[in-house]
Amino acid sequence: MTKKAILSGITFLGFGLYFLLQQYNVQFFDGLYTWPTLIIILGVGFITQAYKQKDYEFILPGVVLTGIGIHFHVIHKFELFQDHAGVFLLLVSVGLLLTYIKTGSGFMLGLLFLIAATLLLFFDRLTQWAAAKGYDLSVVENFWPIFFIGVGLYFLFLQRKK
Repeated sequence: MTKKAILSGITFLGFGLYFLLQQYNVQFFDGLYTWPTLIIILGVGFITQAYKQKDYEFILPGVVLTGIGIHFHVIHKFELFQDHAGVFLLLVSVGLLLTYIKTGSGFMLGLLFLIAATLLLFFDRLTQWAAAKGYDLSVVENFWPIFFIGVGLYFLFLQRKK
């Protein structure tokens, strides 16, 4: 069995079951036959490959794909889930931190993504709290994209040289 057989097997098995259930109109829940389900199947394939074959580089794409699929399934069903860019950074941070648990590398990057996701997800509440205390965070709000660009440039050009 080749090293990538689990990923391929789970993906084809999942897609086959998806299309078979769709063909016979079997409904487990509303919205089952949508593209987020296919993304979840692919993500589960990556996660299974990562843990069964010890290909830990597959954890990150598995977590991100599975998380995006779940996110788009539940976004309009539960108020707890936000339709916000911070959710995607949170998924990346979870994937990086789970990879760190298995490989021992990537903790700081995972933590950085977690901090960025938390700030993005709760920035509105933070600005409301600051306004109530008499602080104006509009400058931060206007320039936070520059921070992301700066961090990205750091990782692209300066981090590699170390």
